[in-house]
Amino acid sequence: MTPQPPRELASPRAFVLFGGTGDLALRMLFPAFYHLERENRLAADLVLVAVARSELAPEAFIASVREAVIGRLAPETLEEAAWNRLATRLRYLSADMTTEAGAQGLAALIAGRSAPVFYLAVSPSLYAGICATLAGAGLNTPESAVVLEKPIGRDLETSRAINAAVAACFPEERTFRIDHYLGKETVQNLLALRFGNLLFEPLWNGLSVDHVEITIAETEGVGERLAYYDDYGATRDMVQNHLLQLVALVAMEPPSSLGPEAVRAEKVKVLRSLRRITPERAGLVAVRGQYTGGVSDARQVGSYTEEHGSPSGTETFVAVRADIDNWRWAGVPFYLRTGKRLPERRTRIVVQFKAVPHSIFGPQGADALVANRLIIDLQPQEDIQLTLMNKRPGMGIALQQLPLSLSLTEALGEGARRRIAYERLFLDILAGDRTLFVSREEIEEAWAWIDELSEAWAQAGTAPKPYPAGSWGPAGAFALIERDGRQWHE
Repeated sequence: MTPQPPRELASPRAFVLFGGTGDLALRMLFPAFYHLERENRLAADLVLVAVARSELAPEAFIASVREAVIGRLAPETLEEAAWNRLATRLRYLSADMTTEAGAQGLAALIAGRSAPVFYLAVSPSLYAGICATLAGAGLNTPESAVVLEKPIGRDLETSRAINAAVAACFPEERTFRIDHYLGKETVQNLLALRFGNLLFEPLWNGLSVDHVEITIAETEGVGERLAYYDDYGATRDMVQNHLLQLVALVAMEPPSSLGPEAVRAEKVKVLRSLRRITPERAGLVAVRGQYTGGVSDARQVGSYTEEHGSPSGTETFVAVRADIDNWRWAGVPFYLRTGKRLPERRTRIVVQFKAVPHSIFGPQGADALVANRLIIDLQPQEDIQLTLMNKRPGMGIALQQLPLSLSLTEALGEGARRRIAYERLFLDILAGDRTLFVSREEIEEAWAWIDELSEAWAQAGTAPKPYPAGSWGPAGAFALIERDGRQWHE
C-alpha cells in the first residue's frame, strides 16, 4: 500500500478515550485507529490514551487492543509494522474521572500536549461529571475538544441538562456529538448523489416521490447491552438518532455549502417540520414490538422476556410513519422501522417514485410497468441502485425492470476494504471539522418528537406486540404501510 501523507494537525496531540476498555472501544474505535495508522494518516506525535476504572497493566491493555484489532480482520492481513507503530502510541490510565485525583493523573500523563481530544465512550450519566472534573483541572483549554457518543440523554429534559453541563465546560464549536452513521461512505455519497447531480433535484419532492422507506434491521438480540437497552428501547436507541438523521439527510433542502453550520441548519428545519404524533394518531402511524422465541441466523433463540428474566414493557421493534409538513414533502410519508432479531442485517433507504400517469404500451406492457425506485444500501453492502424500465430484447415492445448500480464493491473490486465509519470521523475531529457531527439543536428537536411519540404510547396504553425472532416484526408493521396502499420493499 502506498503511504498517504497525514493531515496537517496541531502538534503534539493527545486523543483521550474514556471507556477505553469497553465494548465500543475494542470493537470499533481501536480497529479504526489501526487502519488510519496503516495508511499513515495520523500525525507522528499523536498519542492515544485509554482511561478506565479497570486495573490493568499496560502490557495487558495493549494485548487486549491487539486482540480486538485482529478480530476485525483476518489474522494474516495484520501488518506488523503498522501495529507496532500504533502500539507505541497507546497509553493506559486506571482512574475514576469523576474525581480530582483522576483528573490530576490524566493531566500528568498528557502534560505538554496541546489541543487534547476527550472522547466520552461511557454512559451519558457520566458526561456532566467528567466534563466538570476536566474543567476543574484546567484541561478544558481553548484548543481542547470533547466528543459525545449517543444517546445524549433519555428524553428532551435530560438531554438539555447534559448539553448545558457540557456547554459550561466546552464551547459549542469544540463539541462533537457523534453519530457513526454519518461517517459511512454511502451516507456521504447520498449528499454527492443529491447535490452533485442535476438529475435528481427536480424530482426530489412530493410531485415525483410517492414515499420513502428507511430500515435498520439487526439479527442479533440485546446481548450484553440488556441493562442499557431495557431502559431505552428501540425508539430511543435507534429512532431518535440514526433513523432521524437519515430522514434529515434525505429530506433537507440544498445547503449553501458543505460547511457544518449550513448542513446542520437544513437538517434542523426538517426535524422541526416533523408532524407530532398525538395519542389519537399513535395507533395508526406507530407500532411497537418485542421479539419472542424463534429461529434467527439459522439457530433457535429465546425471547426478550427470557433474556430479561421477567416480563418487560420495552420495545425491541418500532415502525412509524413520519410526515414532514413543508412544501417539498407535503403528502409524502416516510416509513421508518428498526428492530432486533429480524431476518437479516440491513440498513437501507428506498425512495419510491410515483408511477407513470398513463401507459402507452398496451395491456402487456402496462402489466410489466413498475415505478422507478432508488435503493441506497448502507450495510452490510454499500450500494446505490436506480431501477428503470427498459425494452426487453425481441420483437414488439415488452418491458422489463433493470437496475443501474453504483456499487462501491464492484467499482473498487471485491478486495476493497469497507472503512469503519469512525475512521473518517476521527480525522474530522482532529481537524476540527464538525460537518458530519450533530448539533445541539438537532439532538433536542429529535428528542422533542420522540418524547411526544413516547407520551402518546403511554397515554394510549400501547404495549409492545409480540413477533417471532427471525420475522419482520409484528403484523401491525405491515398494516401500518398497507393501509396506505403500499408495501415494504423486501
